[in-house]
Amino acid sequence: MADLFDVVVIGSGPGGYVCAIRAAQLGLRTALVEKDKRLGGTCLHRGCIPTKALLWTAELYSHIQHAATFGIDLKNPSINWAQAHVHKQKVVDKGANGIDMLMKKNKITVVKGHGRLAGKGKVEVTLTEGGKQVLETKNVVLAMGSVPKSLPNVAVDHKRVLNSDSVLELKEIPKSIIVLGAGAVGCEFASVFAHVGSKTTIVEYMPNLLPIEDVDASKELERFFRRREIDVMTGTKVEKVETNAKGVRVTVTAGGETKVLEAEILLSAVGRAPVTEDFGRATTNLQLEKNGTIKVDQFQRTTEAGIYAIGDITPYPMLAHVASAQGVLAVEHIAGKNPPALNYDRVPSATYCYPEVASVGLTEKKAIERGYEVKVGKFPFTAIHKATISDESFGMVKVVSDKKYDEVLGVHLVGPHATELLAEACVALKLETTTEELARTMHAHPTLSEIMKEAAEATLGHAIHI
Repeated sequence: MADLFDVVVIGSGPGGYVCAIRAAQLGLRTALVEKDKRLGGTCLHRGCIPTKALLWTAELYSHIQHAATFGIDLKNPSINWAQAHVHKQKVVDKGANGIDMLMKKNKITVVKGHGRLAGKGKVEVTLTEGGKQVLETKNVVLAMGSVPKSLPNVAVDHKRVLNSDSVLELKEIPKSIIVLGAGAVGCEFASVFAHVGSKTTIVEYMPNLLPIEDVDASKELERFFRRREIDVMTGTKVEKVETNAKGVRVTVTAGGETKVLEAEILLSAVGRAPVTEDFGRATTNLQLEKNGTIKVDQFQRTTEAGIYAIGDITPYPMLAHVASAQGVLAVEHIAGKNPPALNYDRVPSATYCYPEVASVGLTEKKAIERGYEVKVGKFPFTAIHKATISDESFGMVKVVSDKKYDEVLGVHLVGPHATELLAEACVALKLETTTEELARTMHAHPTLSEIMKEAAEATLGHAIHI
């Protein structure tokens, strides 16, 4: 006899487990299927969380090396990479234990194994412990996530050529590393290894680091990466990758010139691919987009009735917070709550390299392409006392506003704690705040957040401190 549910969620990443919790809160009998040993998905086990743990260790080490600047005498500080991994795993385990507790609290049935669609209203699970189990359900939410991808001419062997999964298990700090790809993943790992002493080179095919960010933010990051002695090669194409006992040789071309780069390891960080294989699609009328993601409408419904899809397997930004929001949207729609569709213009972007980069809303280029007549204001962290106190007076904030109605269209930050400062901008855009309203909002002094008020004033043409 098959088990009967209102919702079965396949995949327990930040989209899947959040979706399952919200479903249970709405009174829906819910099951969560996961093929990995622990719940949490890529974000918790191989992505966001372990990466940020290593970033914290690396950044702290860098600050300690300069402790004398602040009146603290420390002689010969060193980094214990093995202990950094212990800390990383402790953080991950705490997160996984927390999700287990939430499943029990919300009375969600957890099934460990590989879930596949098996006809109308059925999910067949090949159980991790052996055997199979069929779950009957009124609705299915697909949340299988994504995996690292690589270029056709870059073979990942997990020895000399790593991806974002295997680099997290690196037992020793390499003397040198080439990072292929300057998106968020590439810039974050370049930042980690530069902090801990690796000679670091970052190679990007597009003209700028973090190509999806506002070009001024990208250029600001590049300036500081160069100050950190990270070799930045943008507008550069990888032609060939060769490995040997000592490391890798990477042949690249840029501006008509060919170069050969050498390092101990290469990190391939050129993006991720949706997991849309082996989930029983043949039993449905599900349609895929050209990039292999699953076609969905504004409520995450697929082209098969009763099946929803969320997260990295849909044609939207591959971000944990997007997946979570989509999961809530999907089950609220299933429950008949008539939720509002998501506004993807207001998806926050956060990159945890050093300095941090964060943004929400439209870039200046996109705003102009949309037909807006824009006004722009910039303000540097060099004029913010709180940044000077911690010797982090670098970076800037850029505000993009509509000249006609003064509405803030986008905010772009590069600098200390930029990913935390972004929250104010997210609320401002959600409330359709004007630049003048932001400028007239009193901010505490001395704080890093003052830069938001100053940038708004700069946009209006009357910045106070520059």
